[in-house]
Amino acid sequence: MAEGSKANICEEELFNEVFRKHSKDLFNFLYYKFGADNNPQDLVQEAFLKLWKNCQNVVPEKARSFLFTIANNQMLNEVAKKKTVLNYSQNKPKEHTIETPEYLMEETEYLQRLQKAIEDLPDGQRTAFLLNRIEGKKHLEIAEMLGISRKAVEKRIYGAVAALKKKLDGI
Repeated sequence: MAEGSKANICEEELFNEVFRKHSKDLFNFLYYKFGADNNPQDLVQEAFLKLWKNCQNVVPEKARSFLFTIANNQMLNEVAKKKTVLNYSQNKPKEHTIETPEYLMEETEYLQRLQKAIEDLPDGQRTAFLLNRIEGKKHLEIAEMLGISRKAVEKRIYGAVAALKKKLDGI
């Protein structure tokens, strides 16, 4: 399959370039979709290991798609029916503050409700929303990562925003 291609993914330099180019995006994709508790870093390594083992069968242009498919399938196998819990942000404790204790309590409650509302979003909406709002990915980048159209990404993000507004209304 790769014989017609000029470059072979089995070449160490090309493989290293693929790793540098895609490992962070692959990790972020797995992290945002499945959470940190499911060892996304290990799955990134496993996906690259499978790419190396199958390097003769994967053309360089399809390496990204191969990695994302392998990693996603591995994660789905690991989590099976387990519900995803996502800790997407960690607030640094403030050394000093001028806010009142009531304000700080309301802020904590709001952040808890926001996190719960994000966790309750359907997987597709949650993943697209977090990749866009937290990671700063553009709609087209997310579409490529998820293997869907740009319009589908937009629909998921706007659906997530609408659902969050509805759940957090009145806060």
